[in-house]
Amino acid sequence: MSPEQCHTDTEACAQHIAERLGPDLRIAAPLGLGKPHGLLNALYRLTTADTSRSLTLYTALSLTRPQPAPGLEARFLTPFLARHFGEDAEDPAYAVDQARNALPSNVAVHEFYMQSGALLRSPSAQRNYISQNYTHVARDLAVQDINALVQLVARRETPEGVRYSLSCNPDLTLDFIDRVVQSGKPRPLCVAVVHPDLPYISGHAEVTQDYFDLELRPDASPPLFALPRQPIDIVEYALGMHASALVRDAGCLQIGIGALSDALVYGLRWRQQDNMQWRRALVALDPRGGTHALAARMGGLAPFRTGLYGASEMVMDGFMHLQRAGILKRRAWDDLDLERAAASGRLSPETPGGHYLRGAFFLGSHELYAWLAALEDEDPDALDMCRVSNVNQLYGDHQALASLQRRGARFFNTCMMATLVGEAVSDTLENGEVVSGVGGQYNFVAMAHELPEGRSVLLLRSTRRGRSGVETNIRWNYGHATIPRHLRDMFVTEYGVADLRGKTDSECIEAMLAISDARFIDALCAEAKSHGKLAADFQVPERWRNNRPEHLRAALAPWQNKGLLPAFPFGSDFTEIEQRLLPALNWLKDSSATWRGKLALLRAVLGPGAPVEGEDEALARMELDQPAGIGERLQGRLLRAALRRG
Repeated sequence: MSPEQCHTDTEACAQHIAERLGPDLRIAAPLGLGKPHGLLNALYRLTTADTSRSLTLYTALSLTRPQPAPGLEARFLTPFLARHFGEDAEDPAYAVDQARNALPSNVAVHEFYMQSGALLRSPSAQRNYISQNYTHVARDLAVQDINALVQLVARRETPEGVRYSLSCNPDLTLDFIDRVVQSGKPRPLCVAVVHPDLPYISGHAEVTQDYFDLELRPDASPPLFALPRQPIDIVEYALGMHASALVRDAGCLQIGIGALSDALVYGLRWRQQDNMQWRRALVALDPRGGTHALAARMGGLAPFRTGLYGASEMVMDGFMHLQRAGILKRRAWDDLDLERAAASGRLSPETPGGHYLRGAFFLGSHELYAWLAALEDEDPDALDMCRVSNVNQLYGDHQALASLQRRGARFFNTCMMATLVGEAVSDTLENGEVVSGVGGQYNFVAMAHELPEGRSVLLLRSTRRGRSGVETNIRWNYGHATIPRHLRDMFVTEYGVADLRGKTDSECIEAMLAISDARFIDALCAEAKSHGKLAADFQVPERWRNNRPEHLRAALAPWQNKGLLPAFPFGSDFTEIEQRLLPALNWLKDSSATWRGKLALLRAVLGPGAPVEGEDEALARMELDQPAGIGERLQGRLLRAALRRG
């Protein structure tokens, strides 16, 4: 790469790209962490300043910092966001404008996966959403006449020359460029934006210097976008406990992101490190033995001896915790592993080698990024970051090897809702509004049905809080399905596991009723009977009547009281005072959503009870210890009442 193709000034690089490509920019950018916000913002500014230009962006998961609502939420989040993301953090300007319906007419943004719930009220985002399986994105991008690809990379100077690592996002770039070249179309301008803190990952994620046409190495780079670690509540813990019994030693694991996946990881770690307590807690949750029976048949109750192999489109914090706990350790070879071992002289019949984790993109906490960087230095074979086509499907020249690597596979994903006959709703509402996207969920569900011992496990809470109060997430029917019922497999809620594979509709309905919240079982049962899908003389077993939150809390109380089910089991980005504030603020938010909740708020304010430890410090953190005016005094009283609630 010649000196004139290397930039240190972002604006100059954007101008160079605009002059080289002309007035119509058609740009592809990776999902999530690999998006170079600074360069995209410079290109966006160039376009919005000149109506003769146009910008069409193809991407996914445009990460923006939360925009807190005025009042208590802003008082809590504003200092935290500045501390966690950094004062010089930069959001993608197009995403901010799109969320507030302010995209100019000469800019179009097409995403195949949206930040969950962030663009429900954006008409342009809803119109321009492209519904795709993750593995089909590169194919579809190749026909869009894209003229530039911009990507955040890591850079390394070697004796053989400069090398780049696609690091967090080899997922689509490699497949996309190959498809364009194979089609005979012009190769898009490829721009590498170097970030000094991005972990350098070698292997399949590594490319030579000539892969990119331009390099931008800014003088200063904002911190990498890191997800704040979220709390886990008792419902999520119960769900994770059930799910953790479904995993077989020496098997393969795929997990997604979010509190439910974190709870699963905690359950697996607890099973490994304190097996007796884990078993006792599982018995308390599952006195009728349904989960135990499934564990005996397809999962396990013992600690992991051989360990697990990870194959997941997303590498997130959970895999780090599983590796540290001695669970993620089963290694698998592929051709590149063998080449690297041979080149380093480590290849022998006694050499334990190969990778134990394969992924297509990574996103998580600052701790995860530090772990990945250290892993590259300590054990470069351990992690294989590669094309999404090598992770999310079995087709192609790697099919036989992938099937061996993924023996005993358990693919865990989350969904928003499920129907009694086994459909899953994960990405879109009944009215067609897109919450997130299909992503790789369909890929993994279908793959589970192809692998001899593979199982798809969809996790969901049995209820949610809606406008009128508590609502069931298990429905008779719904106007949209991400996973059709012919691919139904396993569902897990806080009340147990429903194994639907190969079952009749009536058997599936009974299994789903058994893991539903008791407050909704009778109505669901009646609806199924009215459609002839459940026998008219079917009676709800009395044991299902215990599927209530209070029974769940009572079952796990002994372990919660011992501190074995902490709110932040993997550490927290919040201070101790902020951790005390979180449940109080969540209670205020939930209570203000319904009339019944507002009445409870009024009673709490009128009779706030006795002061609690740390109350004054909490109010000081919210800058309400010396209120000015009626509004701040009212906020202070509400907050005190919420803190004293216990």
